[in-house]
Amino acid sequence: MSADAPDTPNKTHGLLRTLLWLPWVLALVFGIYALGRFTADIPVAYQAIDMHFKYGSTGGERESGFPYWIWKVLPKVCPEHLPGDGYQSLGFIFEPGRDLPVGVSKRQHLGIDRVFLNCAVCHASTVRDAPGAAPKVVLGMPAHRLDIKGFESFFFNCAAGPKFRTEYIVPEIEAAAGGLSPIDRYLVYPVAISLMRERLLMLKDRFSFAFEQPDWGPGRVDTFNSAKVLFNFPMHKLPKKELLGASDFPSIWLQAPRMKRDDGHRMELHWDGNNTHTEERNKSAAFGTGTTPPTIDLKAIGRVEDWLLTVEPPPWPYRIDDARAERGKALYGEYCAACHGQSGRDFSGKYVGHVTPIAQIATDRARLDSYTYTLAVNQGTLYAGYPHRFANFRKTYGYANMPLDGIWLRSPYLHNGSVPTLRDLLEPAWKRPTTFYRGNDIIDRDKLGFVSDVADEPDRRFFLFDTRLPGNGNGGHEGAAYGTELADADKDAIVEYMKTF
Repeated sequence: MSADAPDTPNKTHGLLRTLLWLPWVLALVFGIYALGRFTADIPVAYQAIDMHFKYGSTGGERESGFPYWIWKVLPKVCPEHLPGDGYQSLGFIFEPGRDLPVGVSKRQHLGIDRVFLNCAVCHASTVRDAPGAAPKVVLGMPAHRLDIKGFESFFFNCAAGPKFRTEYIVPEIEAAAGGLSPIDRYLVYPVAISLMRERLLMLKDRFSFAFEQPDWGPGRVDTFNSAKVLFNFPMHKLPKKELLGASDFPSIWLQAPRMKRDDGHRMELHWDGNNTHTEERNKSAAFGTGTTPPTIDLKAIGRVEDWLLTVEPPPWPYRIDDARAERGKALYGEYCAACHGQSGRDFSGKYVGHVTPIAQIATDRARLDSYTYTLAVNQGTLYAGYPHRFANFRKTYGYANMPLDGIWLRSPYLHNGSVPTLRDLLEPAWKRPTTFYRGNDIIDRDKLGFVSDVADEPDRRFFLFDTRLPGNGNGGHEGAAYGTELADADKDAIVEYMKTF
């Protein structure tokens, strides 16, 4: 054999070694890729507290988050289950240049961007001066335009329909995202779609009781019946009076003075005063944003809690009749201050933050009846084993007297949002509107509230609220002690003074 002849056996052995090692190398590369991608847990964070409140995560994406691109394209996949064009037709607020609405946060988790709700979805809304005027976003006010039940219905109905499938959703994602990698196209999103469909159908079944009730309308939510689902209560076996808990989203400004009454004791929080500790109330509210005890982002929520201690509502932006307001101040002091504080910043008063028995206040009792002793006991098990285990939830027998800071932004009124304006609330129940429209954000400058006698605008439709339906009663908070027997001029003066709140 010639000295320069090829060493065929050696090359063959080298090729075999390469072929033997190649799968292991590829497996290692894929493992490193998978480890980096599918174990990452990175929330989108904001330094500015207002941006953090609007778009920062509270941890809910880890357990309940929707894949970002599925969230984005579902309105195109299932438009028949929305009342109008996109999520904005449900009252979500989109700011210029933002791809997600106020109250929706993003986190990279399990290999994809996932989104879910945060605090601002229930506690931010808009205000306009007139039809066609640009809406102004106000943080901390009730989300009076948000149809949370419509939001749930959209996802449940889409998941139950024939188009919640890979062959419908993935092409929309590819078009919106500008293409997908093969692993996303053939593995990640088909698996995500399947898992999301199964979870939504499970939740649809567990929440079916809510869809046998009258529509809540925008700005309302049934907080504590959702908590019963969390505790696996047999919802269809509960007394009917427990299942009508829909009430208005509250405002959340000035939490520091709510932590103590002027007598040194804590105020009783929630509509029925079922807890006196803001820390527990906040963690309980976080369950509505998809968190669980192991997944809640305490640091992120802590930033919001600290901000809410002192953040104030914006002042009334229009002219105030000073002489009428001064007259109203004296009348307010006589009829209202003991229960609701001296002003929009001075919360002192004998009964402020106390629960008034239902027999005395006589407002619709459905929300009160929905919160039961059994639920309070179960809530005491939450965070068991953690330093912040719940210990202060309790059953009460009335509704709490709230401070009235920013009251001009908290319409409709009473706990269930059954009275459209403050001027209407100063009338006896028989003179209050039986039906009115919810969801408008134009200020009623005379009656103090939002315009409630307009059914729609060119790009908006409002919800007809009927106070004759179960849970929607507009009675109570009336009689001589509540100012409903005053002369009209006196009532007008009280409303003028409350514009200063």
